[in-house]
Amino acid sequence: MSGPGFGKKLLGKANVYIHEKGKSNARITHIDIELPELNKIIKPKEPTYVQGKPGGVFIGLKKEMIKRAEELLDKD
Repeated sequence: MSGPGFGKKLLGKANVYIHEKGKSNARITHIDIELPELNKIIKPKEPTYVQGKPGGVFIGLKKEMIKRAEELLDKD
């Protein structure tokens, strides 16, 4: 886990859950990361890529997602 650093913007604190298959309409067991600010970058139903890394996960962004993320950075 690398933490804060140059070129990083904190979006907020997320609620992270393991959502168990068969409960609350889950068809498979999965991880939910709930943070409304993420939907400014990754729209609902948009697929992306996730890979584990030391201390957390890396979420890869597609071109249109990168553009939205960079627009958020430009607002600062």
